[in-house]
Amino acid sequence: MNHRDCVFAFLLFSISAHGTELMTARVTHVTDGDTLWVQPDSGGSPLKLRLEGIDAPEICQTGGEASRNALSTLTIHRTLTVSTRSYDDYGRGLARLIYQGQDVGAEMVRSGQAWSYRWRNSLGPYALEEQAARHDRKGLFSQAGAQLPREFRQQHGSCFPRKP
Repeated sequence: MNHRDCVFAFLLFSISAHGTELMTARVTHVTDGDTLWVQPDSGGSPLKLRLEGIDAPEICQTGGEASRNALSTLTIHRTLTVSTRSYDDYGRGLARLIYQGQDVGAEMVRSGQAWSYRWRNSLGPYALEEQAARHDRKGLFSQAGAQLPREFRQQHGSCFPRKP
């Protein structure tokens, strides 16, 4: 068993040991750099998921379309392993996605297409990948002033204002 297979086996064991929903599903649509739709292999309705542990630029924000395109390149029409631990306020499953032993969220951050999701004093689960992307000036970090999506929303609001 190579290193990637060992990591994948460990992830699967860790996920199932913590009450996480685990399935395989095919990606049918990518909304933005951290949101996509999947069709479970077991059937049923398509599911809207948000990648756990990353924060991608808003679609109307600088880098938003590039981020969506990067996630699409990594996932569209591919069958992935999906592990969902919880749901956000919008009903999206917060999920880790694995494709051929590769953590999709880690790759998005490593390639500079998303930030590691910050929470309180934590730099998030992909802090090392973000640090490397910043150092190598990849994607969002190729120019100074990349703005966290949370800050962008505070200054500009949502790309899709709610209808009255």
